Amino acid sequence: MRELGLKARKAAGVLALASTAQKNAALNAMAKAIRASSNKIIAVNQSDVEAAKKKNLKDSFIDRLTLDADRVEAMAKGLEDIAGLPDPVGTTLSEWTRPNGMKISRVRVPIGVIGIIFESRPNVAADAGALCMKSGNAAILRGGSDGFQSSTLIVEALRQGLEAAGLPAAAIQMAPTTDRASVGEMLSGLGGTIDLIVPRGGKSLVARVQAEARVPVFSHLEGICHVYVDKSANPEMAREIVLNSKLRRTGVCGSAETILIDRAAAKTNLAPIIRTLIDAGCEVRGDAEARAADARVKPAREEDWSTEYLDSIVSLAVVNGVDEAMAHIAKYGSQHTDAIIADDEKTAQKFLSEVDSAIVLHNASTQFADGGEFGFGAEIGIATGKLHARGPVGLEQLATFKYQVRGSGQIRP
Repeated sequence: MRELGLKARKAAGVLALASTAQKNAALNAMAKAIRASSNKIIAVNQSDVEAAKKKNLKDSFIDRLTLDADRVEAMAKGLEDIAGLPDPVGTTLSEWTRPNGMKISRVRVPIGVIGIIFESRPNVAADAGALCMKSGNAAILRGGSDGFQSSTLIVEALRQGLEAAGLPAAAIQMAPTTDRASVGEMLSGLGGTIDLIVPRGGKSLVARVQAEARVPVFSHLEGICHVYVDKSANPEMAREIVLNSKLRRTGVCGSAETILIDRAAAKTNLAPIIRTLIDAGCEVRGDAEARAADARVKPAREEDWSTEYLDSIVSLAVVNGVDEAMAHIAKYGSQHTDAIIADDEKTAQKFLSEVDSAIVLHNASTQFADGGEFGFGAEIGIATGKLHARGPVGLEQLATFKYQVRGSGQIRP
């Protein structure tokens, strides 16, 4: 593992000076290599999936692990999309001249070496490796045991792309082991070679990373996302957005886990929304008013309001307007993604301004909490902290900055 770190540090120095054209050539070559290896990747992935099924892992886990022709093509297309994005490295963020004549510029530069620790999603290897490389960073990827074979093949294709463009293959490396000790070594910083850790996985992994990391971390612990249906909401829009927010893909961190409905419009919204969810195969756990509206609703326990189900289960409560909805979100939410459905612009703006989450939406599904949907090309993850990277972490968020100061002989008195 230490050898990986040393190789990555050396490669990061090369990437930091690589031209945009060279990095884009590598990304396009990576996409070509992914497509050329598609059948092999899918075959190996099927082996990973079968092994996971024998362990009786959750359906949401199996879904995240599974690759098919469409998902492999989406992976390759994502690499090409990243090639088409502006290169953040070298961008001048601001500049000014001091009274003594010194000219100061704040310029974006790469972070250095980024460690990505992920579990079931082999496509993370492609997204993370590509985003790190385009932003001038070297990447050390440590995948989970369940998708290890799939991820390893994907990384091989990425390294082929790097070499085809004349860049060091060590700019993207896969940890050769799934031993848990390798995670501990990465969290320690690999002898000072890792500058940032990004975990992608379940709560236990992220909690361990947050507790043990000796280097900065971009992460979110949970995605307890809410949809609040205001009294001014269009009922049909409300039903469609709630359904999509919860059930489009239940295993993603932007899936809604709690629905809050304004009591002032419960007569028109409550029963139809519950019926829409249950008829679509979603279990609803609700408060007394929700249970009164539909006998199929199960009683919600206190812990349901703070549970990330990642499954076809949702908690539902009736609240007294936007203020009570925001109070509920502040108490039980995870500052990830929350949405309001409302035609009243004043109420919507209040929600957007006052809900302290990384992503806040108006009249749109929480499933848009995704770097690709934000126009970032892809994302390395979603961060809910308060540092410079908040929400989807894309190219710009994987760069830091430095000050370049140009003088003409000034000395400080």
